[in-house]
Amino acid sequence: MPATPAWPPASTPRLHVDEPLAGKSEIMIAGPQAHYLSGVMRAKVGDPIRLFDDIDGEWLAKVAHVGKRDLLLAIEAKLAPREQVPDFWLLMAPIKKGRIDWMAEKACELGVDRIVPVITQRTIVDRINAARLHAHMVEAAEQCGRTALPKLAEAVSLDRLLRDWPSDRTLIFADEGGGAPMAEVAVPGPAAILIGPEGGFTDEERTAIRSLPTSRAVTLGPRILRADTAMVAAVSLWMAIAGDWAQVRKSA
Repeated sequence: MPATPAWPPASTPRLHVDEPLAGKSEIMIAGPQAHYLSGVMRAKVGDPIRLFDDIDGEWLAKVAHVGKRDLLLAIEAKLAPREQVPDFWLLMAPIKKGRIDWMAEKACELGVDRIVPVITQRTIVDRINAARLHAHMVEAAEQCGRTALPKLAEAVSLDRLLRDWPSDRTLIFADEGGGAPMAEVAVPGPAAILIGPEGGFTDEERTAIRSLPTSRAVTLGPRILRADTAMVAAVSLWMAIAGDWAQVRKSA
């Protein structure tokens, strides 16, 4: 007897919308998203669409009408609640355009809850295009199945970050000067990883970070990594040891 096909199918387009979906029976999609659905995906009346709003979770909709520049979607059912991601922050010194976009995208895919741009003494880029980073995170969330977008904080100086640091959150410091393996530092609970600029932290900054009671220096191996590579390595290690990757492994 043939198996019943999954519904909605895995190929169903998935979109983030900027308005709450709970309680709605339909929603109008316009602009680039409408072009994507009708022009790229060739969506037609009756086709399923997955929607998530970063508030109530993920919903199943069907195309009810296709116009020249918009689509009307009928909301049919709730597929999943908004996910709970680990309470894990990424603190990263801004780097040049393209690479910082990539970091925001990958941080979203890896499950980071909050991204905080940190201005250090050697930071070259001091302006953050929040709208562009948000757009990259939305695209990443649409692709990876995430229903909770990372929160993007305003840029803050390293001095202020350390001065206002919450006493109940571990600050994991990727120190190219050396530290403990991540396996000895990562434990479940509120935490953050601090990734430095392309030129690294100054000795003064390293001393200030290490003096914070909740800071823990870690090593990312014998080679000096670029900032974007260090971010992926550090976040992946933490997620595998103390984050939701570890939970998936235990439940398998």
